[in-house]
Amino acid sequence: MNEISLHIIDIIQNSLSAGASLIRVIIDENLVHNLLSVTIADNGKGMTKEQVERLDDPFFTSRTTRRVGMGIPLFRQSAEQSGGDLVVTSEPGFGTTVKANFLNDHIDRPPLGEIANSMVLMISANPDKDFVFEYIYNGSSYIFDTVEIKSVLEELPLNDPAVIRMLTEMIDENIKDLKTQSD
Repeated sequence: MNEISLHIIDIIQNSLSAGASLIRVIIDENLVHNLLSVTIADNGKGMTKEQVERLDDPFFTSRTTRRVGMGIPLFRQSAEQSGGDLVVTSEPGFGTTVKANFLNDHIDRPPLGEIANSMVLMISANPDKDFVFEYIYNGSSYIFDTVEIKSVLEELPLNDPAVIRMLTEMIDENIKDLKTQSD
């Protein structure tokens, strides 16, 4: 995958397959420490220590739709070839957290990609789930919470085309504003 946002979509799909009703995505771009961190945490069924240890085996997957699971190995490879790492922590019954770190200015770091589009795609495809998206830039943050959005929108569904367009623009603009204010 040539964009970090595509890795995020893949991990969110894993979270949904694990029965998560709440998924939190945190992107922390810290130029001072030359670090880009991506954290995806869920409240899904979680995994045992043994399952976590087998995540880099492409032939180990809990999915029944296919026999190969490349999401974690590819995400780990992207992080490591960018001078970073990937850590998975999980507890059965409590959920899973995947955290990838990248050296921000490393020549092999994939671009973040269209993160607003990726988040809204996942949100609109799963309107019955709750998502919290936090973008941190040099210590300042922007938080997008679907629980809040749902209460403001009242009757309008998150998968309405006009809502999708509005949410994508809103997330994009807030990230741009955050970066402008922090520079």
